[in-house]
Amino acid sequence: MTKLYFIIVFTFLLTPASAQRLAQITIDNSGHSDIISFLVDETVIVNMTRDGKIIDWGIEYNTLRTSMYPGKLQKYMGREEYYPSTDNEAYRGKIKYIGRTPFTYYSSDENEAFKGKVKTIGSNLLDYYASYDNAAFKGNLKNVGPVSFTYYSSFDDETYKAKIKTVGTTTLTYYGLMDDKAYRGKVKNIGRSLFTYYSSYDRPGYSGIIKTGSPILYNGGIKYFIKN
Repeated sequence: MTKLYFIIVFTFLLTPASAQRLAQITIDNSGHSDIISFLVDETVIVNMTRDGKIIDWGIEYNTLRTSMYPGKLQKYMGREEYYPSTDNEAYRGKIKYIGRTPFTYYSSDENEAFKGKVKTIGSNLLDYYASYDNAAFKGNLKNVGPVSFTYYSSFDDETYKAKIKTVGTTTLTYYGLMDDKAYRGKVKNIGRSLFTYYSSYDRPGYSGIIKTGSPILYNGGIKYFIKN
């Protein structure tokens, strides 16, 4: 009976930790900001900018059932706790718990450049590129738990500088300045997956739309969504 009790307790403690992970990256082909998404408390998706600011969170609709890509978030009806107004100005009023998952933030005492950025999501420590790093990506996510991020620098092609270059062992490439204007700057490869687009010479309404390659794919345990 004692052994069974400890197994149940251990499983209860382990479940939220194993559920807290980097789950999805939305690559915005229109030139707007990409979105980094985390799975927390088993079913909740938390969307964050790549410079460490939480956008929103909720339960994701079943995308296959609703044909919505990425899935629209339903309101989360579980526990939500916020830091009180008496806490450090860097995180007062910000989300502290979603379900059983705690969130912490960098304060100015730790690093003025990181002030207010998400520091931990559950057991995952988030680190960022420092103020002395390349101007194209300073302040952006550098590590999310065991997953590292790199970006194209200000010395790279103008059409894809500052875009995500690697996520862990997965490399992302983009169409460059010499390519057709309808798809220059758009993602070309995610790992071994190739994307092609209709050119500016194709019939009206098709220019720049994905021609080959799925807008949703999985690579390295992470879901990628290509948003035109």
